[in-house]
Amino acid sequence: MKHAGPAALDDLEPLLREIRLMPGLTERSRGVFYLKSRAFLHFHEDPAGLFGDLRDAAGADFDRFDVTSPPGRAQLLEAVRRRLSA
Repeated sequence: MKHAGPAALDDLEPLLREIRLMPGLTERSRGVFYLKSRAFLHFHEDPAGLFGDLRDAAGADFDRFDVTSPPGRAQLLEAVRRRLSA
């Protein structure tokens, strides 16, 4: 699964705008977010759709969210909020 390219990130721009408003995150390159000095969230694309990889609550690995459609994007946003407030 490859990292999301410019066209895929264009599709995700409304989601990216919401994430950019969340305190504590730094977007080091388009669609790649860090929390402090650690990778926190990035996006992939493949024939099955678009996916966001979010650092898991334990900080050891990433959880994958299907962000191809609005319900998946809402689920990812909620998970980001929860993890930032933990």
